Amino acid sequence: MVRVPLTPAEQQRGRRLGEMLRTARGPMSMVRVAHEAGISVETLRKIEGGQVPTPTFFTIGAICDVLDISLDTVISDLRTRETAGETAATN
Repeated sequence: MVRVPLTPAEQQRGRRLGEMLRTARGPMSMVRVAHEAGISVETLRKIEGGQVPTPTFFTIGAICDVLDISLDTVISDLRTRETAGETAATN
């Protein structure tokens, strides 16, 4: 099965997600977050760096659980940033 290439908007959303999670992690180490979420440090590094623009729901859920943020917060933040980005792009 051939994977359809991601659109620029999808790639940008992945970068925004990574930035948001990196900010939410604050001073907590990547090693600790990855360990507690049950993922590899490399996976977390790629998500935070925007290199995995479409991480699985369960991976994001596990990271959010460790960071004590709700998925609703993640969705709301991404929508807000997306809208702000669209506004900036049109001005």
